[in-house]
Amino acid sequence: MAHIVTDKTFETETAEGLVLVDFWATWCGPCLMQAPILDQLSEELSEDDLKIVKIDVDENPETAQKFGIMSIPTLLFKKDGQVVKQVAGVHTKAQLKAIVAELS
Repeated sequence: MAHIVTDKTFETETAEGLVLVDFWATWCGPCLMQAPILDQLSEELSEDDLKIVKIDVDENPETAQKFGIMSIPTLLFKKDGQVVKQVAGVHTKAQLKAIVAELS
């Protein structure tokens, strides 16, 4: 299951390991399509391999602004606190697994 993060907890929650950050909003249709895919991914991969966090851009505008998030869903990949990849739009589980393999 994805962890919910806020502007206050973002840096701490994404500082170590490989982290997928889902920038989303409750009103965003594609975001709601992406959510169950991320849940499936979190069940298949251990948190040691990939930690998944979600941040609501309406409730946490500072973080979205800091990373220049212009469209949602945007998936940001951080490795040991550094951004290593960013993709926009809905992605399949297979596409996400390929990115995780590439970044691991």
